[in-house]
Amino acid sequence: MSFTNTYETHVLNYLFTATSVTRPVASNLHLALFTADPTETGSTSSEISGSGYTRKAVAFTVSGNLATNSGAIEFPTATGSWGTISHVAVMDASSSGNMLASSALSVSKAVTTGDVLRINAGELDITLD
Repeated sequence: MSFTNTYETHVLNYLFTATSVTRPVASNLHLALFTADPTETGSTSSEISGSGYTRKAVAFTVSGNLATNSGAIEFPTATGSWGTISHVAVMDASSSGNMLASSALSVSKAVTTGDVLRINAGELDITLD
C-alpha cells in the first residue's frame, strides 16, 4: 500500500520537524473498495456506492515494518453489481473522511448481485521500507 500525499507529509513532519500532526483514530479505520486507482491524491471518485455497499471497519497489528489486518473484513451482500474491484484504501471514517493509504489488489474481483467480498485476517498488508 502507498500512503496518500497528505499522510506522506504527516510522516515527514512528524519525523523531521516540530510541526504538530493529527493522528488518525485507530478505532475508526475503515476499508473502502474502488474500481480504479484512487492515486496518492486520495481521490474517492471511483469508490463503490449503492447496491448495499458500505465501508468496513478494519483493525491492524504491527510487527516490525509490517501492519496487517488482525481480523477478517467482510463486506455486506451486494444487492446489485459493484463492478470490478481493483483497489482498496484505508480511510479514517466510515463515510467521507480522509484516505490514509491505498493499493491495487493482486487479483481484481468482479462483484455481482448476491456476492460477499471477504478479506481474511492477515491478507491486507501495509509495509514501510
